[in-house]
Amino acid sequence: MLRAYGDGRLFGESYGSGPIRVVWLHGWGRRGQDFASAATQLTERGIASVALDMPGFGASPAPSLSGGAHLYSDLLNSALTGMGDEPFVLVGHSFGGKVATVFAAEHPELIRALVLTGVPFVRTSPTRKASTGFRLLRWLHHRRVISDQRMESARQKYGSLDYRRASGIMRDIFVTVVNESHESQLAQLTMPVVMVWGAEDHEVPVDVARRAGELIRGDHSLTLVPGIGHLLPTDAPHALVDAVVTVAT
Repeated sequence: MLRAYGDGRLFGESYGSGPIRVVWLHGWGRRGQDFASAATQLTERGIASVALDMPGFGASPAPSLSGGAHLYSDLLNSALTGMGDEPFVLVGHSFGGKVATVFAAEHPELIRALVLTGVPFVRTSPTRKASTGFRLLRWLHHRRVISDQRMESARQKYGSLDYRRASGIMRDIFVTVVNESHESQLAQLTMPVVMVWGAEDHEVPVDVARRAGELIRGDHSLTLVPGIGHLLPTDAPHALVDAVVTVAT
C-alpha cells in the first residue's frame, strides 16, 4: 500500500516489517514499482524497505520549483528523516542514483551505504548540440516570430524520447538533470559504495562506473551482470538484493 512520507507529497510502497533500512530510488520516467521484486526478495531476508515514487512520477506530484539532483535531494531529506533513526542504505537507479549520490554527499550521517546501478554520474563527452534548424526555430520563438505550437512541434521532432514525454516544469527539470555532472559529490562520499552494472548497458556504459570509481575515495566496488542492460532493477533484481545484503547486515 502506498503511503505519504515527509511533507505528505512524496509517496512510496513499504515492504516488510520492522525498521526501514533500505530506500529505493528509481530512474527518470520510471516509478518505485521497478523495485517490487527486489524489495520482496529483501523482505524474505528480514530487511524492510521503501520504494519511493520520485516527485513528478507515479503517485508523487511534480515539484513546485525547477531544479536538478540537488532539488530532489532536498525533497528527499524530509522523507528520510521521518522514516527512522538509523542510517539507510540508498539504492539508486539511473536518475535515482544521481539523487542518491548528491544526498549522500550532503547528508553522510543519514546514509549507511550506497548501491548504485546505471547512473550517469559524469559526462564522458560534451552534451550533443542542438541542430542548426532547431536553434534557428528557438531564436525565432524567443522573438515571438513563431508560435508556441510551432515551437512545441520542433521540440517533439528534435528532442530525445524522455524530453518529448516531459512537459511543463518536468521538462525544465529534465534539461537541468541531463546537464549535471557529479564529480565533486563522488569525491565526498565516505560510506561504502557498491556499483552493480548491466554489462550490456548502452545508455550508461560501464566506463561511466569505472570513471566514478576513480573519483570515490572511500570503499567502493563494481560488479558487472552479464547479459543485462540499463534496466537492471527489473531484469536482474537479485543482483541488487545481493549487493544490499552485503552492506545492510
